[in-house]
Amino acid sequence: MHPAMFYSCHGAAKQVTGSCHLVRCGDKQVLIDCGMFQGSREEEQANAEPFGFDPGRIDALLLTHAHLDHAGRIPRLVREGFRGRILATSATRDLARIVLLDAARLQEEDAARAERSSRRRGESVQPPLFTLDDAFNALERFSDPVGYGDTVSVVPGIQARFLDAGHILGSASILLNLQDGDQARSILFSGDLGSPGRPILRDPTPAPPADFVVMESTYGDRDHRALPDSVDELYEAVNSTLKRGGNVIIPTFALERAQEVLYYLHQGMRQDRIPARTPVFLDSPMAISATEVFRRHPECFDDEFTAVLRNEDPFAMPNLRFSHDSADSMAINRIEGGAVIMAGSGMCNGGRIRHHLRHNLWREKSSIVFVGYAAEGTLARRIVNGARRVQIFGEDIAVNAKIWTINGFSAHAGRDELLAWLGQNRRRGVFLVHGEYERGMQALATCLTGKGFTVRLPGKHEPILLD
Repeated sequence: MHPAMFYSCHGAAKQVTGSCHLVRCGDKQVLIDCGMFQGSREEEQANAEPFGFDPGRIDALLLTHAHLDHAGRIPRLVREGFRGRILATSATRDLARIVLLDAARLQEEDAARAERSSRRRGESVQPPLFTLDDAFNALERFSDPVGYGDTVSVVPGIQARFLDAGHILGSASILLNLQDGDQARSILFSGDLGSPGRPILRDPTPAPPADFVVMESTYGDRDHRALPDSVDELYEAVNSTLKRGGNVIIPTFALERAQEVLYYLHQGMRQDRIPARTPVFLDSPMAISATEVFRRHPECFDDEFTAVLRNEDPFAMPNLRFSHDSADSMAINRIEGGAVIMAGSGMCNGGRIRHHLRHNLWREKSSIVFVGYAAEGTLARRIVNGARRVQIFGEDIAVNAKIWTINGFSAHAGRDELLAWLGQNRRRGVFLVHGEYERGMQALATCLTGKGFTVRLPGKHEPILLD
């Protein structure tokens, strides 16, 4: 008799963003992540489409980490009937509060802007995907935090163990043990995996034995440049730009990349590898808040970073300035050269970074330094791919600044690191998600198949029997 256990992927199926996975065991349904689709306008429109399941029938949600593409649709899930509890680590719960409230504020602002435009054209008004009230309601569904290594009973027949994924603060891989009558299965969700040997966070915990593995494949086709080389390149970018009299603009993901880059800028100044009096602006309220959350969660840090913390604040520089409000942000744009400006978002599809690009992209003296992943369809990807002109706020901007792409700072594991994480344990099946279909996903599938694994690339909403 077949067990009544199914897995289905409702986001990040043959694409990078929108991670959302459903496991059915008997009459129970558990969701792992419920993230937003990001990238092109078409991809982002998918955020308003049906989930592919009834939110009211989901018994619990397990959250791997707080990035928007893993957590961003949770307020909409609650708005449409989800009444279960949300399980996550303590740090993920704290970061999710920042991320979800910020996302809700942006939803309301974008909807108000669109409403004014629609009314002028006599068109129907589209409501926001979710509101601040929805976000607060979602945050109330978070239960007591789960510690790394802890096994918790999610619902009858489903137990979960959270393992350190080393991706961002609080990130986890999640192992589910399923029991339906006398049938048992286990399925491991990698979440997003970090790169071993990084500062601040511990290395990812290797994949434990499991019948099935749902695995990210963002960089399934390539490895990253060595971290020391990437740090050297960052210092080269800063020094050469300052020597030309320009600004260094760093589009920054608020969670992890901002803190890691701050750490290396601080180290560079202490070691006289970059000018110690260089003004550094962190122009991202979310990143500022996230940096405070970092200081509250030493349980996530590796031993080296913990030792650093005993003697100094690794994020503090004499000339570090936080830009909390829009007036502070606008004042930065009057600086024509000599500053390092970090602002969100990392993919440049929104946030304050677009204002800084508008003021610096056309300047030959300035540099734009990309230190994270840029999805297809985003402004960041167009610039990285060599666009000579881009549209920002409806204005045609020439790309004259020097463009640096330093992929060694990526928060994602490279191909060989993904393979090492998975290990040699035999599996009934490996399901690849969260990657560009034509690149990372297919390349990793070919590699794993060659190593004897049974690999599947799930389609969106496709039910797969865990047999």
